Amino acid sequence: MKYRNLAGTDIAVSEVGFGVWTISTGWWGEVDDAKSVKLLRSAFEKGINYFDTADTYGSGKGETILADAFGGMRDEVVISTKIGYDFYNHTARRGQQERPQVWSEDFLRFALDESLRRLDTDYVDFLQLHNVKMDAVEDDDLFGLMDEIKSEGKIRSYGIALGPKIGWEEEGIKAMCERGVSGVQMIHNILEQNPGRSLIEAANETDTSLIVRVPHSSGMLEGKYDENTTFADNDHRRHRPKEWLIDGLKKVEQLRFLTDSGERTLGQAALKFCLADGAVASTLPNIYDEEQLEEFAAAPDVPDLTDDELSRIAELYESNFGLEPAVRG
Repeated sequence: MKYRNLAGTDIAVSEVGFGVWTISTGWWGEVDDAKSVKLLRSAFEKGINYFDTADTYGSGKGETILADAFGGMRDEVVISTKIGYDFYNHTARRGQQERPQVWSEDFLRFALDESLRRLDTDYVDFLQLHNVKMDAVEDDDLFGLMDEIKSEGKIRSYGIALGPKIGWEEEGIKAMCERGVSGVQMIHNILEQNPGRSLIEAANETDTSLIVRVPHSSGMLEGKYDENTTFADNDHRRHRPKEWLIDGLKKVEQLRFLTDSGERTLGQAALKFCLADGAVASTLPNIYDEEQLEEFAAAPDVPDLTDDELSRIAELYESNFGLEPAVRG
């Protein structure tokens, strides 16, 4: 495993991190707590020290499971969590993807204290404001509060997570340019490079670290899908249109040059693509079994993508991999 520092800090994070959503939310099928704790500990043994969660994952389960896995090892792991959604007073309703966000001092202090309690710790290494919109980025009091909480020792650094879906270019750039955040979490991968390209450029200009989630484009870049692939009823990918699968397979077929040498898998190449720019501190692949963990944890040690390979990827992306643009109604 290799490590990179979060910008402006001495916090070293593994180039491959562990997004705890896969083992706490049920979005990728059923989860088993005992197996999840075992998987987290196995990740640590393979050199992964960066674990990313949020208070909303499993209504706190994503945090309690980290406490279960790493009790007594707090100084050996880097924990990031996210706050901002009021799931304490608002339950999710069908058709409502996001709960209300609250950025008041009283609520954020309450939410952070609850996260610290569930994590069984007195500090968070990297606190993220969860899926901020522009109103939050423009809130001077909000970022003044983050500085105040940092000075109190409850957090070592802070930043923002962009989402829930791909996008949020203006919010990310403004936060990097005006708010002095240590890190920004975003979606970025070979098949979905915008607005990641612009955010990477801004990160380099402002000395901000990026955390990349969905580096495998919801599993497409793991190289395991075929036209007959189906997903479980409670798997969020089940709701994607069939065209997503068919077009994705056509694109993946054109990326076989990344694995021709036999020195890396497609899943490892996808991580190397994200890590090709030094602004990216860590990647968060979806890990939900030991086989994936083994493959992805080994990614930092396989050959980097060459300049020619990166150029070829850029050319494919610019031409939409030779596919006709999707017709939008």
